[in-house]
Amino acid sequence: MRGKPALCGALIAMVAMFAGLSNAQTAGPRIWQNDLTPITPADWNYDFAAHLLERAGFGGTPEEIQALAKLTPAQAVARLVRFEGAGTGNLPPFEHSGIHDPGLEPFPPSRPAVTDLAKEKGEALGIKVKPGGNRPMQPIVDEFFYWLRASVLETQRVSYWWANRMVATPRPLQEKMALFWHGHFTSNEAKVRDYRKLLNQLELFQKQGLGNFRDLTVAAAQDPAMLSFLDAGVNVKGASNENFAREIMELFTMGPGNYTEKDIREAARAFTGWNYVDTKFVVNKDQHDDGEKTFLGKTGNLDGVAVIDRIMERPVTAEFISAKIYRYFVRDELSPELQKQLAAGFRDSHYEIAPLLERIFLSRDFYSPASVGTHIKGPVELAISTYRKLGFASVPGVPDFNSETAALGQELFEPPTVAGWAQGKSWITPGLLLERANFARDILFPTISFLPPDRYTGSGEVRRVADRIAEGMDITAATMDDSKSGGMAESNMNADRDEEFNTRYGSFRGSQMAIERVKPIPRDVAPTNLTRMIVNADVKTANQAVDYLIHRFMAVPPDDATRKRLAAFLTKELGTADMSTAQTFMEQPLRLVLHLIMSQPEFQLS
Repeated sequence: MRGKPALCGALIAMVAMFAGLSNAQTAGPRIWQNDLTPITPADWNYDFAAHLLERAGFGGTPEEIQALAKLTPAQAVARLVRFEGAGTGNLPPFEHSGIHDPGLEPFPPSRPAVTDLAKEKGEALGIKVKPGGNRPMQPIVDEFFYWLRASVLETQRVSYWWANRMVATPRPLQEKMALFWHGHFTSNEAKVRDYRKLLNQLELFQKQGLGNFRDLTVAAAQDPAMLSFLDAGVNVKGASNENFAREIMELFTMGPGNYTEKDIREAARAFTGWNYVDTKFVVNKDQHDDGEKTFLGKTGNLDGVAVIDRIMERPVTAEFISAKIYRYFVRDELSPELQKQLAAGFRDSHYEIAPLLERIFLSRDFYSPASVGTHIKGPVELAISTYRKLGFASVPGVPDFNSETAALGQELFEPPTVAGWAQGKSWITPGLLLERANFARDILFPTISFLPPDRYTGSGEVRRVADRIAEGMDITAATMDDSKSGGMAESNMNADRDEEFNTRYGSFRGSQMAIERVKPIPRDVAPTNLTRMIVNADVKTANQAVDYLIHRFMAVPPDDATRKRLAAFLTKELGTADMSTAQTFMEQPLRLVLHLIMSQPEFQLS
């Protein structure tokens, strides 16, 4: 299915459909829109429980939805927001590979920086320069590239660990909220280059994501991943760097247009000296500007915490954050009146996040037709909700979770910019719709030629060097640039020349060392068993099977004509409409029809 241009016209039409899809899942009356009045137990039903679990988590099986439906609305929301009646479950901590070597910190910003340090000090990254022989700095260069590769591989393992928590947790809102903050207080591996800092930041979001926004903002501002990502190391007295000061106001708290350029400069001075040593926050007092500053109309010897507290005093902060949370959990369109109501409550609670979410999840507005079945799932959300609805206990190793979500436009720990990922309709283009159908195919029909991306380098420069060394070439010949050398014949005539180090070999050797030391991601195949699912549901006919799969996997069902075509397709593939007759051979036809269901534009909605 990949790359077939004949489908583009149809997919463009599908993209246009998203603005006009009607929600057929049960919703409240239209007059509920923008009404924050709590729903009553008399309003509560299975479909409302499904909607709540989908938005405040990642969806679930019919049994999980039914368990929520048996509660009152207040009890169901309390279970998700306050974890009342929801145990911690068997959620193990991340198992480190033990790859961080003594001497790596502070990690140099580039290969030239590490070799310059080695020349000056006689060692770098905890490794001494060889006293003689060829390439005396090669072990140091190897170690530099080792950590670059090892941190990426270990970050991919952290992604799997987190995805498994999303699938298995009895507290799905904890992980859903962590995902929200991960796209809000952003950092990425490409800049931070230390999986430990990223893991610590994630655990901060998991621990405090439903707590107090002011406290979370202070903790995020003092987090080493954030400090690394926004260049805290160069924000010093007399030469302040404005990156973090600008982003904390524009993206993290108040939104654009609510501060001046002078406010940015003064805030940057207040944050001078905030830095980190390894994975610990520190304040370097000799680098902190302790002079008088004027920020948002307040003058004094302000530090970073005082700046954050001043930001929290501005009404626009509550408006900006409550609106962003609302759009993430409910819908994109938010009336000014509703925004002011939510912001007022958020401020009155001194920025407590849980009461804000409770108010949203219990409101009539949340269950109105404007809110139900109108949210386009992000890639991670799509993948996790699919796994949960399939009844998986963990994330499969085949297909690769990181590769699949990256192809859909969202790779954990790699947000494209400090603004995080765009949401909503940006997730849906003709190409991305193709990839979403491919994701469904890869789950239901895993490839037999799978190559683990954390074990296989691919066909790039590192692979070329590896192949040449395996053929018996010396390092000089293996790393020669053919386009400049005149071809392999010329490069093979070179002796293994004397040099301080070889960068291409360092890249190869560093990757080799990383794969040796980083634990592999388990590669079990997706354990799909649709036959058992259908038999346990006591489905009798092909029509009923299609209806069951639609109801289980789709918040917004397709139109009746599509449903009939799906039922006819399944009947044809089975050779019968009687499911009991087909019980011994129904798995493949069921997967085919579920692939069609999961390829529908409506499947992308919750």
